[in-house]
Amino acid sequence: MNAASESAAAGASTLDDAGGLVVDGVTVRFGGIVALNDARLHAATGEITGLIGPNGAGKTTLFNALTGIYRADEGSITWQGDELIGRQPYQVADFGISRTFQNLALFPNLTVRDNVIVGLHRIRKSNWVSGALRLPSVISEEKEARRLADAALAEVGLSAVAGRPAVGLPYGTLKRVELARALASDPSLLLLDEPAAGLAHGEVDELMDLVRHLRDRRNLTIVLVEHHMGLVMRLCDHITVLNFGSTIAAGDPAAVRSDQAVIDAYLGGSE
Repeated sequence: MNAASESAAAGASTLDDAGGLVVDGVTVRFGGIVALNDARLHAATGEITGLIGPNGAGKTTLFNALTGIYRADEGSITWQGDELIGRQPYQVADFGISRTFQNLALFPNLTVRDNVIVGLHRIRKSNWVSGALRLPSVISEEKEARRLADAALAEVGLSAVAGRPAVGLPYGTLKRVELARALASDPSLLLLDEPAAGLAHGEVDELMDLVRHLRDRRNLTIVLVEHHMGLVMRLCDHITVLNFGSTIAAGDPAAVRSDQAVIDAYLGGSE
């Protein structure tokens, strides 16, 4: 057993005492299909953790279980000690957890700013009656949502396109819009699902710098699913590897890159 596999095995006995995000023995079934099988992951507070593995390994399923879209059949998922399994997506968001999606989930005919505001449901307390009456509380909420959206767009370098419709913007720009939407709610845990997919080489380097900047500036804990191994190995403090729904290795990038089980299942002997 190599270092990364040993780390994953050892971690199974210490997850109960860990802080940050802890996925402990999570199993998700869809009828007779087991999408996750005793999956384990620890993302330490303030670190960038990579989640890698072949297509169909269960990475996005794990994100969906984390955020309440799927309910795990077994195991535990905690963020800073709070159990997440059994909570609805809006309740998970109330714990300061936000995510992006593998496929862009934007509204093409809305402006960039309004696409970001869509993600600010946490601060919107008014109902349709107060909205129809345009009560002062509604106007105040709208101003605050606009302020938060503009601040998030500035942080990802998109202030200049805030008022433009999303349709027709370059793919790399749209990926940043989705990132801004996730940031606008001021999360403490940020889940990024394939943030580099479809980006050009130079855009990947810019993304890497931006993610580091956001982690440091906001003191974020970040977990990212990614197939771009150059980005994962250079960006992440810690990496967990899934294969057929199970965790097969976990450790720092050097240990994971040299783990024979990971090479056989995913890396194929190259970075």
